[in-house]
Amino acid sequence: MTSIDLATIIKAYDVRGTVPDPFSPAVAEAVGAAFARVVVLPDAAEGVRPETVIGNDMRDSGPALVEAFARGLTDAGVDVVRIGLCSTDGLYYASGSRHVPGAMFTASHNPAIYNGIKLCRPGARPVGEATGLADVRALAQTFLDEGLPAPVATPGTVREADLLADYAAFLRSLVDLSGIRPLKVVVDAGNGMGGHTVPAVLGTAAGLAGLPLEIVPLYFELDGSFPNHEANPLDPANLVDLQAAVVEHGADLGLAFDGDADRCFVVDERGRAVTPSAVTVLVGLRELAKEQAAGRPATIIHNLITSRAVPELLQAAGATTVRTRVGHSFIKAQMAEHEAVFGGEHSAHYYFRDFWFADTGMLAAMHVLAALGEQQHPMSALSEMYEPYVASGEMNSRVSDVPAARARVLDAYLAAYPDVELDELDGATVSHWDGQPRWWFNLRASNTEPLLRLNVEAADADIMEKVLGDVLSLVRATDDEGRPA
Repeated sequence: MTSIDLATIIKAYDVRGTVPDPFSPAVAEAVGAAFARVVVLPDAAEGVRPETVIGNDMRDSGPALVEAFARGLTDAGVDVVRIGLCSTDGLYYASGSRHVPGAMFTASHNPAIYNGIKLCRPGARPVGEATGLADVRALAQTFLDEGLPAPVATPGTVREADLLADYAAFLRSLVDLSGIRPLKVVVDAGNGMGGHTVPAVLGTAAGLAGLPLEIVPLYFELDGSFPNHEANPLDPANLVDLQAAVVEHGADLGLAFDGDADRCFVVDERGRAVTPSAVTVLVGLRELAKEQAAGRPATIIHNLITSRAVPELLQAAGATTVRTRVGHSFIKAQMAEHEAVFGGEHSAHYYFRDFWFADTGMLAAMHVLAALGEQQHPMSALSEMYEPYVASGEMNSRVSDVPAARARVLDAYLAAYPDVELDELDGATVSHWDGQPRWWFNLRASNTEPLLRLNVEAADADIMEKVLGDVLSLVRATDDEGRPA
């Protein structure tokens, strides 16, 4: 019995919390038992023993949590395949190729004291708030409050499988790098799972043939305490070592992966970060060309924080683009609904139809390597073609009254610019893109904290800085009693 409120660690997309309090093995077992009954057993084909694959990242707390979660499954009659250390997209590969549900134990870039679970249905389909996670949370809460059910008469079995080589071979079947020009690539794994997967996919560690790549490794040692820097390349501070190493080694480009290696960031030969929007265009054009060569139309998904260059350049090349809310559950749903060939987010999550509509940073990295290696121009020349505008990146402001701060901004801009467009697909997007000067911004509230998140883009740096400064001053204005908002 426990007094824990699972709403504190099971949010809209996954399970995430500090270990062992509140995220303990007892919680993992209850979530496993609930996952079995809400997702695994109902999704199982008739006459086939239900099965679930489980993987974990390099965090020390992973094995004990996996063992408890697996016990919740086997006591419900579900067979478990433990694939051990893997990236999140490695778990998606296991779920997709075997067409069984999966559970990935990771807290991505969060500090060592955290762990979590990303759940999926057969074929790597996401389990989010509206697709089963709320029901898993409710049932797991009941099990914690009232006790777990007795084991079934014929419990499930547990066996281990190493799928790393199969995962690597599958990715190589999607992007052929064997014929590219030789490239020197610095890879910063941030002591995360990229240190496990890069040698297998881009090297020979999994028994595959060598590629014309010279890999310069940074922080490949698996260490969930992240001794060198946080494994979150979205923060520019965590790219500094990679940027310096690219210049020092005279490399053609750099790649940085987050803790569970499902996101990938790119640095050009000058040590300059390439925006995820530019990567979205680059990869999107490659996937579009493949579809066009086969005589098929292509739809590409992007979230509303990506650069306006994404839809402009992809549409000009012949793609249909669909704009979606921020968040992987939304983009994955749109990917499936539209049979989209590719999707990209500002956070460097990249989704592929040929990877069960799931996100994989490694496959995106391979496309970037192929695009660079199939021609003679440097990475900077490629990326500059896809970065015509100037963006602020995401700016977070902690405010005492989120609705009031939002209202201040909208009231001011709607009064000052009668010709702006306002849409509220996700937060508020105010656009002056069809006027002069060209700019837009999106202001949206955090789901979990009293924060407003601001993204600004403009046709030039001066306009971007002015809009950014004006909006931030409104967001951070004092309230009626003179206190900082």
